[in-house]
This record gives sequence, structure tokens and C-alpha cells, in this order.
Amino acid sequence: MKNRLEEIRKQRGIKQEELAAALEVTRQTIGSLENGRYNPSIILAFKIARFFGMRIEDIFIYEEEETNEK
Repeated sequence: MKNRLEEIRKQRGIKQEELAAALEVTRQTIGSLENGRYNPSIILAFKIARFFGMRIEDIFIYEEEETNEK
């Protein structure tokens, strides 16, 4: 799953540490989310969306895996 978390955070002038504190997670969690190494739980995704006043789908982009099955 791709996301726009880093882009949105930087646009608003928020440091990783500040976002982590507001969401009650570690700075490493924010870094992992931004780098795509970690997908958030649904609860964390809602917290992030609420923090930025956005919809989850405006921050996290779900792309279905392409299969060759028909």
C-alpha cells in the first residue's frame, strides 16, 4: 500500500517526532509508514486521518495486486 504521509506531514511543517507524539507511536513507526515498510492498523490509519482532517483514502492508496487469473 502506498501513502502520502510524508508529503502531507512536510506540507504542514510537522516533524516526525511531533506526529509520533500526537499519535502515541514512536518516530520509527512514522518513518516505517512513510517508507512503505509498514502498513498501519485500521485504528492508526483513522488516527492519522483525523489528525490531518482528511479521509483515510486521501492519505493511503490501496492498489490491488494484479493477477493473471481470469
